[in-house]
Amino acid sequence: MAKRKEENFCSPENAKRPRQEELEDFDKDGDEDECTISFTNGTSTLTAAEVGIIESIQLRNFMCHSMLGPFKFGSNVNFVVGNNGSGKSAVLTALIVGLGGKAVATNRGSSLKGFVKAGQNSADISITLRNRGDDAFRANVYGDSIVVQQHISVDGSRSYKLKSEKGTVVSTRKEELIAILDHFNIQVDNPVSVLTQEMSKQFLQSKNEGDKYKFFMKATQLEQMKEDYSYIMETKERTKEQINQGEESGLAFLELTLETSLVPNLRDLPASASLVGIKARLTELKRQCLEKEERFQNIAGLSTMKTNLEYLKHEMAWAVVNEIEKQLNAIRDNIKIGEERAAKLDRKMEEQQVRLNDAEKKYKDIQDKLEKISEETNARAPECMALKTDVIARTRAFNDAEVLYNRSLNEYKALKKDGEQLCKRIEELKKSTDQSLEPERLERQKRICWLKEKVKALQDQENTVNQEVEQFEQAIEKDKQEHVRLKREDIEVRHTLNYNQRQLKELKDSKTDRLKRFGPHVPALLEAIDDAYRRRQFTHKPIGPLGACIHLRDPELALAIESCLKGLLQAYCCHNHADERVLQSLMKKFYPPGTSRPQIIVSEFRNEVYDVRLRAAYHPEFPTVLTALEIDNAVVANSLIDMRSIETVLLIKNNSVARAVMQSQKPPKNCREAFTADGDQVFAGRYYSSENTRPKFLSRDVDSEISDLETEIENKKGHIINLQHRLTALEKDIKRNEELLKRCQLHYKEIKMKIRKNISEIRELENIEEHQSVDIATLEDEAEENKIKMQMVEKNMEQQKENMENLKSLKIEAENKYDTIKLKINQLSELADPLKDELNLADSEVDSQKRGKQHYEDKQKEHLDTLNKKRRELDMKEKELQVIQREKMSQARQICPERIEVKKSASILDKEINRLRQKIQAEHASHGDREEIMKQCLTLRCKLYFDNLLSQRAYCGKMNFDHKNETLSISDMVNRRIAMDMILKMADSQRFRQFILLTPQSMSSLPSSKLIRILRMSDPERGQTTLPFRPVTQEEDDNAS
Repeated sequence: MAKRKEENFCSPENAKRPRQEELEDFDKDGDEDECTISFTNGTSTLTAAEVGIIESIQLRNFMCHSMLGPFKFGSNVNFVVGNNGSGKSAVLTALIVGLGGKAVATNRGSSLKGFVKAGQNSADISITLRNRGDDAFRANVYGDSIVVQQHISVDGSRSYKLKSEKGTVVSTRKEELIAILDHFNIQVDNPVSVLTQEMSKQFLQSKNEGDKYKFFMKATQLEQMKEDYSYIMETKERTKEQINQGEESGLAFLELTLETSLVPNLRDLPASASLVGIKARLTELKRQCLEKEERFQNIAGLSTMKTNLEYLKHEMAWAVVNEIEKQLNAIRDNIKIGEERAAKLDRKMEEQQVRLNDAEKKYKDIQDKLEKISEETNARAPECMALKTDVIARTRAFNDAEVLYNRSLNEYKALKKDGEQLCKRIEELKKSTDQSLEPERLERQKRICWLKEKVKALQDQENTVNQEVEQFEQAIEKDKQEHVRLKREDIEVRHTLNYNQRQLKELKDSKTDRLKRFGPHVPALLEAIDDAYRRRQFTHKPIGPLGACIHLRDPELALAIESCLKGLLQAYCCHNHADERVLQSLMKKFYPPGTSRPQIIVSEFRNEVYDVRLRAAYHPEFPTVLTALEIDNAVVANSLIDMRSIETVLLIKNNSVARAVMQSQKPPKNCREAFTADGDQVFAGRYYSSENTRPKFLSRDVDSEISDLETEIENKKGHIINLQHRLTALEKDIKRNEELLKRCQLHYKEIKMKIRKNISEIRELENIEEHQSVDIATLEDEAEENKIKMQMVEKNMEQQKENMENLKSLKIEAENKYDTIKLKINQLSELADPLKDELNLADSEVDSQKRGKQHYEDKQKEHLDTLNKKRRELDMKEKELQVIQREKMSQARQICPERIEVKKSASILDKEINRLRQKIQAEHASHGDREEIMKQCLTLRCKLYFDNLLSQRAYCGKMNFDHKNETLSISDMVNRRIAMDMILKMADSQRFRQFILLTPQSMSSLPSSKLIRILRMSDPERGQTTLPFRPVTQEEDDNAS
């Protein structure tokens, strides 16, 4: 039905007068009855419609006409006038067919091929529709007008072209034309919109009231809605069976409004006879009409609720499908998450394998370096030994040459001295040849005896002084060794004292803040970590120090556990390397360069502790480090397992028992080492004593520790004072003994000099005594011979000196070579020592990475087993849900073919449906059946229009509806002029409608108005024949269209 906006239009007097083509009088009786076309646009203005108006039509080879038009129509009332055969019926038929109507609807033919002019292959129809204003149809595509072109072939087929204002073809589909007609509310099959000659005769001249009622049902589209209603009710029953959700209510109808009036031919009655009765009847009809319309509006709300109910049911159908799809998606998501985790574990294993390869490569590199150093050292060892032997040989040769040289030098000195004495003796003999020598000889003998006794006394004194020197030297050396020992002990005691003082300070601080036991900067560092975590600089907040996160089950094992964990007690854990870098930057603020920082362990945080039951050590009497600790945080436990393998370390309090368990017999399964209560470390073949005597981090009795430390500090201070006293006394003894030694050494030198002097004097006196009687010539011969010996010795000494210098050079050269190779060997040894430490660390790292790899492999195997099990279970579940999904999808498509987006759950929609059903039932009980009310409303409105139109001419008549028997009775006909006046009156009040009336009358008596346009058809061509129509069935017409 048409949209209706009842706005008043300007009167004809205020509008411009339109151009009229031809105005002629018309007779009361004509050869052809009028045909009427009424089109209603989608909106209205004060002057003319903007959309849905037929602006023009043009025909080619249509019916018996080669060319008709183009005819341009006005926007309100149009009269197409002409003689019989001029083409009026062709225009009307072309409008119906051109706008998609069927051939049977024209009452001019039963098949489209009958509209093609005889002798032609096709016919063409072109209709231009107005398309302006806010309600325009796709204005951006078509513009201000839409051209509908239809091509009809001689075989009865037809095709469409929908063009824009500019002539561009927009579409060739009939669906597009139907959409345009629906948008403009053009109904070519509705007799109220297009009233053909045959239909008007049937309505006006029929005496059958049932036929009139059928016309009424068709004109108001109640008949179509009744059929639709029956179809909807059948669908409703099928839907009820499919979704098993109770009784379904009827589908809401669209609101109907009767937009036209029926103009019957009535018997002319005197106006004065029943004017008062007419007014009273109009008032009563108007009241009843308003009452029914009000009730209908209430029912319209019920219709909205029913529409909403239907939509909710559609949503419900697809909501069930959505929930099943969500379950399927959840299953797929679970599998996807499991696969992602498996892939993540694969990546972890690959990363762990990379780290293991790196650790093994590092171990191999260090091992290769050590082997290279060892090979180089071994390669240099023979050379070093050869050089050492060469140095020894050359040193021995040099020493021998030096001894020979010194011997020759001493011989030369002795010969020189003998020569001097011979010369002196010869001179003395020459002077004392003639003198008496006896008294002098006696005196010499006496002096020689005295000197010998003196030498003997001096030698005895020399021996005594030498013994004293040795005693003083031994005493000094002993005192110096004791001084060094005491000095070293003093340094060690002072170092221990400083360590104990720091430990005492940390213990005292830990009474107020336990974290300070792990370092004075730890509380501030933890605050900085908290602040950085609040600023979202960490993915996960680092955990540490680890010692603060563990608790002892047995306090007596504190030292043992500290000896096992060592620096790990001060370590921190990070989730990834990005968090590690942030933590490193924070540590730089609290640990200056050169100072040791806590270790940072990077490992993914987990909420569960590793399952180590298969690789953990077990002993019925002794716990492992893992079982001896209470660890609340799984990350801490996992880190200690990864870094120290605490599940494989036993704790045995007694040292001898620990030796017996680990060394006297085979160690327990999976046990690598053990620690005693004293902190000693015990392996299967080794035993290492602990340097610590008390725990530093894990002790619980802080006051006792503080008291013991204070006592120990006092003892250390007293020990240092005692050491200082002893050191001072030793230094005094050493100084005194050194002074006495110095005196003894000087005394010893003096005695030696006296002995040498006396011996020399004795020799001189004896020489005088012995040679006094020797002949002077003999002495001269001896002097000459001594001179020759001196020359020989001097020459030999020079040779020996030269040889000694050569040997010295060779010795120095050999020593340099030996020192060089020895230095290189020492350098290699110095390089090997840190490499050995690195090799041990690399070995530990390889073991750790192997354990990590094994851990991830175990986790992957466990995860894959679980994932495969889930896949099997979820595949079965998915198949079940897919079967249900297909069933629900099929049911949903039967209820609502096109899928709609649903945001609410099925339970919420079910509650809303139940509430709406209850509300609809209440409305039904309150207002009754909508179909009956609609019929009554339309009946009253028809009667109101009917009486209102008659009252304007002071006529009266009756219109009786019998909906039960489906009949309609109207009073007798009146003349054509009255009906025409009423039509023009109605058209003037509804200027947003377009009226096209076809009549053989000239219409010359019509009033002058811009709203009226008359188009006169040319007279028909001579020899024009009748159209070759034949009746066909409805099915054939449907196939042709």
